[in-house]
Amino acid sequence: MDGSLTFPAEMREASVLQLGLGWFPETHGGAENMFYHLARHLPQQGIAFSGLVLGNTSATLDNGARIDSFAPPTASLPRRVAAARTAIAAALRRQAPDLVASHFALNTVGALPALRNRPLVVHFHGPWALESAAEGAGALSVRLKFLVERLVYHRATRFVVLSRSFGTILAERYGVPPDRIHRVPGGVEADRYDLPDSRQQARARLGWPQGRPVILTVRRLVKRMGLTALVDSMVELRRRVPDALLVVAGRGQEAAALQDRIGALGLEEHVRLLGFVPDAQLPLAYRAADLCVMPSQALEGFGITALESLASATPVLVTPVGGLPEVVEGLDGDLVLAGTDARAIGTGLAEALTGVRRLPDADACRSLVRTRFDWPVIAARTAAVYRDALQ
Repeated sequence: MDGSLTFPAEMREASVLQLGLGWFPETHGGAENMFYHLARHLPQQGIAFSGLVLGNTSATLDNGARIDSFAPPTASLPRRVAAARTAIAAALRRQAPDLVASHFALNTVGALPALRNRPLVVHFHGPWALESAAEGAGALSVRLKFLVERLVYHRATRFVVLSRSFGTILAERYGVPPDRIHRVPGGVEADRYDLPDSRQQARARLGWPQGRPVILTVRRLVKRMGLTALVDSMVELRRRVPDALLVVAGRGQEAAALQDRIGALGLEEHVRLLGFVPDAQLPLAYRAADLCVMPSQALEGFGITALESLASATPVLVTPVGGLPEVVEGLDGDLVLAGTDARAIGTGLAEALTGVRRLPDADACRSLVRTRFDWPVIAARTAAVYRDALQ
């Protein structure tokens, strides 16, 4: 044996140029997270990986994956589109990849003429235009974003969506034929979140209180994430579980408004805004919590933080929004809240903390992640979509 890797016919090697939004160690977000882990795991599936991102990255990973930036994060919109077009054209001439995969329409639209003769797979991380509208963007801005998306999606031969919910949006709002849409959920590195620490040990390391029920949410502090409703729900929860503590990890434009809300409701002893928590500390934070919650109000395609919580053996409650219920499918527990309002969230949290609501045990949480969502599993499913696009 010569020690070289071999793949069966259906696993033949293929090269893919990935067009990302950002590089996860530099920029934290769901699309960046997926791009980063595909770079780490697709080569083991026989997929040679090269990527272009917005950022300051220039690196070759141990598995041979190559990542380069096409423009700095501070680049203006026109410069960014032009730089992406130039970098993509150069990569196509230099590497001649079998396939191109797009993770963000804006970084792809300028290069569409150069992509004419290659299969294009779109990773649909969310409806850019609809998300902008939900955050209060103007009508013209929303319309332009929608047109950019439509241009790219019209050119694609396959789509990867995180959930059935996002598949429905893609078909109904963007007119994509359903037979081109493939559901591949988000992934998580199960080993990284499977810590040996007990809950008490994790709290001691973080300086969190030992004797109180602690609820954790890891969110960008923007409107559609449901944080106002979550803070409001603590009024009901405090009444039923007087010593409950909500810990919010994340940063965003709603931070000041949330802090004002906490003060107005007299919840200073019951809600803590931690700000940004480094990725290296998140496994410990999940492990330290009694319960996690995802209070999203709209357009939640999947919910990676829910997976991270389960991988840490901590149950998670989710609102019945988008792909969130799909994350907890198959677990023996009542993990989907009745609604998105403060009362539904507060009641669900109180029931969970007092034993009224069934929660899965630690082994069940970990097992679900390892069998369905561990990154080698997700990378294999993604590679299968790419090979299908190459047929």
